[in-house]
Amino acid sequence: HCCVFIIGLTVADLVMPWFVFIIGTSVALAFHAMVKRGVSRIQLLRKLTWRTVILLLMGLCFLNYGPRDGPLSWSWARIPGVLQRLGFTYFILALMETFFCLKDLDRYQFDNWWAPLRDIVLYWPEWVIMVILETLWLCLTFLLPVPGCPRGYLGPGGIGDDGKYPNCTGGAAGYIDKLVLGVDHIYHYPTCKELYKTTQPFDPEGILGTINSILMAFFGLQAGKIILMYRQQPLSILKRFLIWAVLLGIISAILTKCTQNEGFIPINKNLWSLSFVTTLSCFSFVLLGIMFYVIDVKNWWGGQPFIFPGMNSILIYVASSLLSTYFPFSWEMRFPNSHAEPLFQNLLGTSLWVLVAYLLYRKKFFLKI
Repeated sequence: HCCVFIIGLTVADLVMPWFVFIIGTSVALAFHAMVKRGVSRIQLLRKLTWRTVILLLMGLCFLNYGPRDGPLSWSWARIPGVLQRLGFTYFILALMETFFCLKDLDRYQFDNWWAPLRDIVLYWPEWVIMVILETLWLCLTFLLPVPGCPRGYLGPGGIGDDGKYPNCTGGAAGYIDKLVLGVDHIYHYPTCKELYKTTQPFDPEGILGTINSILMAFFGLQAGKIILMYRQQPLSILKRFLIWAVLLGIISAILTKCTQNEGFIPINKNLWSLSFVTTLSCFSFVLLGIMFYVIDVKNWWGGQPFIFPGMNSILIYVASSLLSTYFPFSWEMRFPNSHAEPLFQNLLGTSLWVLVAYLLYRKKFFLKI
């Protein structure tokens, strides 16, 4: 599942998309609360801009290189990255909520014929923006002429496709990143390099993929609006989550023709293809619905121990990224190609960071940006 162009999904592939999805849900809940408290648009703009800048700087300055890379040089510094993608995705969603968030939702409960769809109708400008962005992604991906490559190419290049397109890794996505960011400022060691013997750099957090990460977060934003507008009707929330999951699942089935590596737009993790987003959004609605039922409706579980890292998510993420190669989070394994030893190492490392987060919670230390 790690290779850029291996099609298909594993459970691990849900982690990053789920985080992006929840960013959208959090934005909906947080911005509604701030608007209801009377926070002005200027204050919201200042807050979202500050958070975005901090995320971009942390990703660019701390997580894109390590001590073994030597002193950071702009001549080879990688511009895209995970935090950069998250920061930009947050910025777009927060910007939309700043201008289109509604303060009083109760007035739209039952007075209009479209009340059952108010979570969509009331935010039509946001839907227009997302349709424009996704149309842009589709046009660039499938219509943009890429020198030496067929239009709409989504393959790995290298020896893939019988070696017909060796320099076409990532198609339009790879071409745009090299054109806009420069060859020296994107990822030079993609996971497809070893498998397909590719020679071209390709960045899994590139520009086109970020458009679809915004779409993924927007579905999470929609989930947050459902929670806000139907907060007195838990069954309505669960029904709407299920409807969205089924709808997105049907879209995924159509886009992929229910196949693993065929269809109009195959599922592709590191390209963040449209079918990848709709499929993982389907799973995210199901997972959020289960958690909502277990935690908020039935009160069977309070979210422990995962609630503790969530309260210090940026601190834990950055610290774990910087220290992931140090003992006791990592060590030289005797059987690195087995499943048992890497699994044990990862579980131990995760458990230690959960413990660190719990201790920070006990000390009431929370890093916010």
